[in-house]
Amino acid sequence: MTALTLSTAAAPGLRADAIVIGVAKGAEGPVVAPGAEAVDTAYDGGLAGVLETLGASGAEGEVTKLPAPSGFKAPLVVAVGLGDVPEKDAGYDGEALRRAAGAAARALTGTKKAAFALPLADAADAGAVGEGVLLGAYSFVAYKDTAKSGKGAKARNGKAPLAEAVLLGGKPRDKAYKAAVERAVAVSEELNRARDLVNTPPNDLTPEAFAAIAQAAAKEHGIKVQVLDEKALAKGGYGGILGVGSGSASAPRLVKLSYTSSKAKKHLALVGKGITYDSGGISLKPAGHNETMKCDMSGAAAVFAAVVAAARLGLEVNVTGWLALAENMPSGSAVRPGDVLRMYSGKTVEVLNTDAEGRLVLADALWAASQEKPDAIVDVATLTGAMMLALGSRTFGIMANDDAFRTAVHEAAEEVGEAAWPMPLPEHLRKGMESATADIANMGERMGGGLVAGLFLREFVGEGITWAHLDIAGPAFNEGGPFGYTPKGGTGSAVRTLVRLAERTASGDLG
Repeated sequence: MTALTLSTAAAPGLRADAIVIGVAKGAEGPVVAPGAEAVDTAYDGGLAGVLETLGASGAEGEVTKLPAPSGFKAPLVVAVGLGDVPEKDAGYDGEALRRAAGAAARALTGTKKAAFALPLADAADAGAVGEGVLLGAYSFVAYKDTAKSGKGAKARNGKAPLAEAVLLGGKPRDKAYKAAVERAVAVSEELNRARDLVNTPPNDLTPEAFAAIAQAAAKEHGIKVQVLDEKALAKGGYGGILGVGSGSASAPRLVKLSYTSSKAKKHLALVGKGITYDSGGISLKPAGHNETMKCDMSGAAAVFAAVVAAARLGLEVNVTGWLALAENMPSGSAVRPGDVLRMYSGKTVEVLNTDAEGRLVLADALWAASQEKPDAIVDVATLTGAMMLALGSRTFGIMANDDAFRTAVHEAAEEVGEAAWPMPLPEHLRKGMESATADIANMGERMGGGLVAGLFLREFVGEGITWAHLDIAGPAFNEGGPFGYTPKGGTGSAVRTLVRLAERTASGDLG
């Protein structure tokens, strides 16, 4: 991953391949942002005019390259748009800085070293820029024909990601700045690990393979791990996970990751949907809907990344992650519409649609998590297309059995720049899941399908336990072009929200 350092050096004398500056969108044209004073001075105070002549407006994510002025050791200046000029004394929003840094990092693919002279009002801004750089520079080339180039591998006929980023205006000896950069590195590395998992082809990322990756990471970071294979799942009565995985040659797994702190006063449980490939099962998905279904384990990837990040950051909170891993395939042994599964909780579920499988594996994992009586449970899943219809492709929905906790989760998402929206759990929709055969059916009314799924999951949360459900079906996988710090493909959606929620829990601000 891109190396990240802080520096108090002046831009003109720094040896680098490029100097990145910010430019905002003003009422009368582009406005050079704080941090770029030395660069503007070298243009005799006319940098904004030069940028406007080149077509720059300061719009968010806009990148304009121009030759560095005389006397600079870097040959290139890269101006990146920050969006509208903030109101007086308001400063630049952390997410605007994060997106701008990400766009610049992507534009500098193939560059060895870049200095980022973006506005840094405090340590939090340094952390935001650092995250933007590290997330924006991400690339997934594990399956490309590779060729050695210099010190590392890159895609043949392609370019390596930005190798080194220096944050100018940072304070290398300041504890707050150092901590902000260290946090940015830990969170970004784990988020990028989640992206790698989502992007990995399903023939290589089977439930067993995912579990092995989790075991290796747990050993490295001092996290306790327990893996239940198909025999242990059968002995324990995990009918949901076993049922979903019954049609595949790759057996299911339930992975428990436990990070504990000697100073913890709270326990947060995270549950992730880990369908390593979703064909729909017997209720087969139509043509055109299968190609990206390797991403159906994004929830488990997010939970895995968040637990490891919590361990790396040494958060004073106990965090347990549950990865419900299975492959949903059609075969002679697959669950059929009309079958009844006895879940780990003891409840029976009539399966009306085998493509509503995520809620089945989550139900078992939610009940398992509930047995430890955590202070709160959050599950994360690419659960319903209905949520995408409601909120689009960049926003995830938040449902909960407690309004204050739902608000806390939403606030955590806003604090880290993840788009999310609170959603209700209307009681009248529960009636649609009534079954004449079993305790509940896995399908209900078509309208409000994302909310129906949330109501189903609520049935498997232990009594008195605070719970929230994040449906990340939209933002988990970006099928369009990259933007800001978000790449094409796996995005690592919800990782930063979960980490922030763990931090808030550690500080006693659970909601």
